[in-house]
Amino acid sequence: MALVLYNPQPRLLSSFHCTRPFFRNHQKKDLHFTSATTKLRLILSIHSSHRRRVPLLLTKSASINGYSVHEGSDEYVQGLRETEVVSRNEWLQRWTDFVRSILPGGNWWRLDDDDVEIRMLAEPVTVTRALIRMWELVSKDRWVIFAAFATLIVAALSEISIPHYLTASIFTAQSGQIPVFHRNVKLLVVLCVTAGICSGLRGCFFGIANMILVKRMRETLYSALLRQDISFFDSETVGDLTSRLGADCQQVSRVIGYDLNLIFRNVLQGAGAMIYLLILSWPLGLCTLVICCTLAAVMLLYGRYQKKAAKLTQEYTASANEVAQETISLMRTVRVYGTEKEELGRYDKWLGRLADISFRQSAAYGIWNLSFNTLYHSTQVIAVLVGGMSILAGHITAEQLTKFILYSEWLIYSTWWVGDNLSSLMQSVGASEKVFQLMDLSPSDQFISEGVTLEKLIGCIDFTNVSFHYASRPTVPVLQHVNISVKPNEVIALVGLSGSGKSTLVNLLLRLYEPTSGEILIDGISLRKLDVKWWRERIGYVGQEPKLFRMDISSNIRYGCTRNVTQEDIELAAKQAYAHDFISALPNGYKTLVDDDLLSGGQKQRIAIARAVLRDPSILILDEATSALDAESEHNVKGVLRSMRSDMASKRTVIIIAHRLSTIQAADRIIVMDSGKVVEEISKQKYAWQIPYEVGIHGLKIAFQEAFGWDINMPARGGKIDSPCKNISQVIPQERQVSKRTWLCSQYVDQEKQRQECRTKLHKP
Repeated sequence: MALVLYNPQPRLLSSFHCTRPFFRNHQKKDLHFTSATTKLRLILSIHSSHRRRVPLLLTKSASINGYSVHEGSDEYVQGLRETEVVSRNEWLQRWTDFVRSILPGGNWWRLDDDDVEIRMLAEPVTVTRALIRMWELVSKDRWVIFAAFATLIVAALSEISIPHYLTASIFTAQSGQIPVFHRNVKLLVVLCVTAGICSGLRGCFFGIANMILVKRMRETLYSALLRQDISFFDSETVGDLTSRLGADCQQVSRVIGYDLNLIFRNVLQGAGAMIYLLILSWPLGLCTLVICCTLAAVMLLYGRYQKKAAKLTQEYTASANEVAQETISLMRTVRVYGTEKEELGRYDKWLGRLADISFRQSAAYGIWNLSFNTLYHSTQVIAVLVGGMSILAGHITAEQLTKFILYSEWLIYSTWWVGDNLSSLMQSVGASEKVFQLMDLSPSDQFISEGVTLEKLIGCIDFTNVSFHYASRPTVPVLQHVNISVKPNEVIALVGLSGSGKSTLVNLLLRLYEPTSGEILIDGISLRKLDVKWWRERIGYVGQEPKLFRMDISSNIRYGCTRNVTQEDIELAAKQAYAHDFISALPNGYKTLVDDDLLSGGQKQRIAIARAVLRDPSILILDEATSALDAESEHNVKGVLRSMRSDMASKRTVIIIAHRLSTIQAADRIIVMDSGKVVEEISKQKYAWQIPYEVGIHGLKIAFQEAFGWDINMPARGGKIDSPCKNISQVIPQERQVSKRTWLCSQYVDQEKQRQECRTKLHKP
């Protein structure tokens, strides 16, 4: 190691070489050396630099450029030497472990799947079972498969016969057998033309079979996914499922169009070459057969390794796609919080694991290729040595040896192609495992039984001792012994804190989930016994964050409506939802393609309300349906909902989930939920609140603060309340013989009325 001492004084630049480490302390200006040799070299270097004589004495200390130089103690030197020995041993041990790990069967070749969760949804898929499932998918068009294999057989037999007639033509021409030469040439031309035509047809038919397979596979998989319970989608991710539908199905489709095509072709040609070799010379044929068996054994090990690697590759690819899809869909959030590097790190983590698997696959392929080339050249050497000796002994002719060499090469290359395509087949089977497991999932009970239908839906709903917990969180109860009775044509409002179970109760009513215990009765009949499709056709649902499909607005409004509707009906529903004006202002009107950035949240909500209005449902469910609307639009839409409720020709039951008093003011009953339980029911007759729609969310909070022990700090008539609501009764006038809740709300309503009057005056032109 070369070290440099620098002094700001001119011409004072000294360098020296040392074999031991040295240490410098800048604060104390000390240079500690671990050997006397180093100090001697330093003194000689300084002497040469200053061109003056310095006695060659190994002093214990010296001063150089303001630094004091000391020779290290013997104990310190001995400690460093022991450290070097330990470091050298550790270095040798690491290299030994690495060499052991890269040997066949070492740890480096192990494909650990601890980093990714591979859920076994059904029994594992073997090669035979995968091929049977693929045949079931394409069996309706079996004529394509039969035509493909027929042309494959003709093409393979034609190609395997070409070396025989090619060699015969050359040697007959050399020997001067003109008639035989002409016959061989004619046969050679016929074989070449036949092989070319049949090979083209083979590729065409296998391509058609490949298209049929991937189409049927995606249809079957998509149908199976659509028939699963909602709880299934709670545990699976969108990126994983789309990866199965896309990349995995495409990988599996290679089995028929590419892998089986080439495997059967090369097996047929290899078998023909082997038979021909045994006929020419059985000793040479047996030697070649032994080499091919050895190659097949290596091929089998390589194929198994590739199958497991392919399975992990598909899992890692699905995880990477999941991260990318999540990041892109939430790009605004990522950009606002500046987490681009973190998201890139999450994506790079899976890409790194993919690269690691690919690196090991490449190394395994290199070993397989090395084995093939070694055995292939061994075959050539054996053929030349044994064949040459047989020619010298007069057992075979030069023509036979030439044919043997050509067919032995054909056999070896056929074996190599079988191994290579068998490896690809194993990868495809590994990718198909999760696909077939998803396809084999049993559909939800809702799609198995048709259920019963009612002649007329009255709209009586009873929740009887209903409890529920999600499958992913079995120890966390969401609903606990809920008992609610909804009368026909009644409007009820579900209120409570977030996470109290309001939306879950609605999801149970929609049969998106099944209760863990208890029962839901519709007009006295269990909801489980009703036909799901018939039941959902009679429900109108508007969520807090409505989702629109990537289709035109007219199709979004018509979505799910089973009755025949015209464009006039669609526009009427849009007008009732106060969406017609902004839809007409769009470039293409009702034919405008819906995009995420095209419509605001309020506009999407109005389209969702128009969709519910068009269905003319018997039961209407509003889950914060007006949360994204401004005050004027909310007032107009609620007018539409009131008119829908009061329509004598179509009476309906309405369930409202809301936090605004303005939204629930028309409710006949208010059901308060907390921690999955019904804690109180408030009827309109008992608490006749006269609350305008402008009150807002704070009015609801104040109205229920006293009831549930929430801390409040609100202005009141005749004083200010700053204490917890358990002491609020002290400031309520004794002469008011009314409920404390009614009094609290009346105080707040009076103030809101005054504020609204002021706002109205300010906004007048």
